[in-house]
Amino acid sequence: MQYLDYIENTTHGTPDFPVAFYRVDEAHPRYEMPFHWHREMEIIYIEKGSFTFYLNDEIQKAEAGDIVFINQGVIHGGTPADCVYDCVVFDPLPLLLHNGICRSYIRRLTGKNVQIQTYFPAGTQPLCDITNRLVFSVQKKTPGSELTTLGALFEWFGVIYETHSYLEKAKNAVPDSEKIQALKPVLEYIDQFYMQPVSLEDLAKLAGMSPRYFCRFFHTFIHKTPIDYLNYYRIERACYLLTAAPVSITDAAYQCGFNDSSYFVKIFKKYKGITPKQYQKQYA
Repeated sequence: MQYLDYIENTTHGTPDFPVAFYRVDEAHPRYEMPFHWHREMEIIYIEKGSFTFYLNDEIQKAEAGDIVFINQGVIHGGTPADCVYDCVVFDPLPLLLHNGICRSYIRRLTGKNVQIQTYFPAGTQPLCDITNRLVFSVQKKTPGSELTTLGALFEWFGVIYETHSYLEKAKNAVPDSEKIQALKPVLEYIDQFYMQPVSLEDLAKLAGMSPRYFCRFFHTFIHKTPIDYLNYYRIERACYLLTAAPVSITDAAYQCGFNDSSYFVKIFKKYKGITPKQYQKQYA
């Protein structure tokens, strides 16, 4: 299963039950998480290893047993280390707006009046138990599993309010800074045109900045230079091709924006530590 792309209108789950589950390990072609965002909320549970998350302008390292909550519209990505992690992605509006009292709580979340804390360490009770039940339930695909999944989500948010694991926001507060918003068209452009020539000037223009200032700005939030991130993203796409489709190394290189297959092999090894051929044999 291909992991989430940056695209906001990616469908997670079905229209009747907009909940999706993703389990990601080292064999997964989207093991490293490219920067993206979506209109849904996301609960991530670290089963094994560790994961360094970048959430807008924050950095959070999570270990086995920890929970990370990602709110709607937050640009996020990260780097796992010997990690297995579970993601539950869901649209809260059609799922949870069932009656008046529930609606008032959920509206506070989706209206940006309340900001749930991002990180819950292992042993945070009862939230860890509820998250384990949620992860188990959403995978079952048996009659009634939708009900138990919904029940776990209601219980999850109930505990958030009960334990006051959130911050109140002022009514006139701006949910996301304009600088962070400027990144979204850049990430969108990389996602759509990574297979074509992309210059630093192209990306800087999308952000409305000079190339020199844009490089510093981009590195502040993404922790890579724009071209370094472009190459990283191309390699992640190549990993998916090499394992999900029977393509040659040369074809994967050209389909992912590399005009020189030897340079592709060099960059691939830089990011993955092995050659594309070795990767294909190991994970196909």
